[in-house]
Amino acid sequence: MNRMQAAPKALYIHIPFCTNKCHYCDFTSYVLKGQPVDQYLDALEEEMKRTVTSLPPERIETVFVGGGTPTVLTPPQMERFLKSVFHHFPIADDAEVTMEANPGTTDLDKLHAMRSGGVNRISFGVQSFDNGLLERIGRIHNVDDVYNSLSNARKAGFDNLSIDLMFGLPGQTLEHLSDSVDRAMALGLPHYSLYSLKVEENTLFHKLYERNELPLPPEEEEFNMFLLLMKKLKENGYRHYEISNFAKPGYESRHNSTYWRNEPYYGLGAGAHGYAKGTRHVNIKGVQPYIDANRDRLPRLEAYDISQTEAMEDFMMVGLRLLDGVRASSFSEQFPGHRLEEHFGPIIEKLLGDKLLERLEMDGDTVYRLTDQGVLLGNEVFGAFITVEG
Repeated sequence: MNRMQAAPKALYIHIPFCTNKCHYCDFTSYVLKGQPVDQYLDALEEEMKRTVTSLPPERIETVFVGGGTPTVLTPPQMERFLKSVFHHFPIADDAEVTMEANPGTTDLDKLHAMRSGGVNRISFGVQSFDNGLLERIGRIHNVDDVYNSLSNARKAGFDNLSIDLMFGLPGQTLEHLSDSVDRAMALGLPHYSLYSLKVEENTLFHKLYERNELPLPPEEEEFNMFLLLMKKLKENGYRHYEISNFAKPGYESRHNSTYWRNEPYYGLGAGAHGYAKGTRHVNIKGVQPYIDANRDRLPRLEAYDISQTEAMEDFMMVGLRLLDGVRASSFSEQFPGHRLEEHFGPIIEKLLGDKLLERLEMDGDTVYRLTDQGVLLGNEVFGAFITVEG
């Protein structure tokens, strides 16, 4: 069977609650106070039951619990939630099970509940090691919370730990960023994700930006920040394996690699996205509407079939985010009877000519990957594939 028609091996679950809303966040998330968390977990279990009935899973190799801030769940809620995940889905013994966490919402009891419940990887949203910047972007934690949370995570038995850092923040300088990265490197973690700020609609930052009250670094400064990040991470022995991600060997995010390889995945929870058997879906976003919908059906907001042309474009756009690039053989496996060069030959040749892509012959296969210049101009490369007509 074409693996794109098989049951997904990756599972994403969304917990939409946060202690507060960060100034840059446009994710499906809601301030925790007054929310019907237990009813939400009931509804989530109903969606699990209906999902495994409508699309029976075979073997789940990666689980990612995102948000929101999943670690706002109390230890009993956490235990209940994880138990239901492992009850309804056949999670492989060697599965990567990741949970996002906020350093301000993790204590030792909660971390023990996560570890005993099957979580084996934590991604902490640190963003900066500058308390002034953290306050400016609306984070509730401070730098001491970061160190305490990581220390507690290790005490609870976690060794597969990742942190997110952001650059291009209001008022941030190269010096701020350099100090944050140095502190991050001193932790010796196996994985780091580094993201530039994007000013999204329906956020406080967007309102400030529209009023010209958001002091963002100049574009050249943000570019130099990215150069600085790449330099420091590589100097410290981390492999730049995806545009925004660096890891020690063997610690690359297996779950996110599912997205970058354009492979199917289950998506459960309010506002979650899923992709299976050529169809993408988005779930209802509001907490109460999501709860209500789960009483008698899958909580879909919309579902739509992906044309083969669009799927091919997606394959290239997300696949080229991986610095290993895309393989011609993988394209033909995902789209039987089709060759990569037949569909994207002119675009690829132009990008090769512009020195944004390079072509290699490896193990009898043709590989296309970003050049060093292509990494810096990634959006230009990815955007080139949207122009293909169906």
